[in-house]
Amino acid sequence: MAIKRFVDAHVHLWQLERLRYPWLTPPFADAGPNGSVEAIASDYTLADYFHDAAGYPVEKIVHIDAGAHPDDALNETKWLQSLADTGGKPNAIIAFGALNSPDIEPLLAGHAEHANVRGIRHILNWHADPKRTYTPSNLLDDDAFAYGYGLLAKYNLSFDIQIYPGQMKQAAAMAAKHPDIPVILNHMGMPIGPDLREWREGLAALAPLPHTAVKISGMGFIDRRWTTDSVRPLILQTIETFGPDRCAFASDFPTDKLFNAYGKALDAYDEITKDFSADERDSLFAGTAERLYRL
Repeated sequence: MAIKRFVDAHVHLWQLERLRYPWLTPPFADAGPNGSVEAIASDYTLADYFHDAAGYPVEKIVHIDAGAHPDDALNETKWLQSLADTGGKPNAIIAFGALNSPDIEPLLAGHAEHANVRGIRHILNWHADPKRTYTPSNLLDDDAFAYGYGLLAKYNLSFDIQIYPGQMKQAAAMAAKHPDIPVILNHMGMPIGPDLREWREGLAALAPLPHTAVKISGMGFIDRRWTTDSVRPLILQTIETFGPDRCAFASDFPTDKLFNAYGKALDAYDEITKDFSADERDSLFAGTAERLYRL
């Protein structure tokens, strides 16, 4: 069954001479959660994205903060908004904001002045294994972060939350305190390791909160050699827990070029949901993302 339309809920663009991207700057190390990123350390424009997505019915895209230097956060938003103003895409922008910063409110206000900004992402992945962790500490324990998070509602901003399974119950408790801040779990909560009990329990803690949703993407973060069969139970578990109307497929391009071609992921999503109804598939491939990001 062919995909009828696709709203890509997780895309990154960058021009390395325009903004600073520390993680895309040499020297490149093989250590870390993604291994070496040298293969994607070159400009990635809208033209590059649509070249990769050729043959798939992409209608709209959501740009997620691309790891620019924190001091370039507002400049990234200004650049992306200029692209949208002249060419119509990206259709929505999820900007960066260090929510634990004492100066976070002026930045949130600045982002919110741009028509296509819908929310904030501040990557929170913390893991006891230094090869897995993205951050030196768990910011969900940080009072300054909690304060910054609470400001999002004032500016009508959602939060794209990227965490590991061990942080999901804590994230659910935080989200429950702020029902006016929509929360979108990135990359299915990144279920790593052989024991998925913690991940399932984390999903079950988040799902009862009606203002939470989840993006299904980033399979290579789980297993760099993933196959349709290996991720099928994870994807079906996610959809069963949240429902199709709170799940959105996404490409995570170009980051996922480290692991797979664009078509490998889209074809896998298509195959895994082939027995779903037309309405359910439309939610998964387009409708949920349109609702979450107010498109």
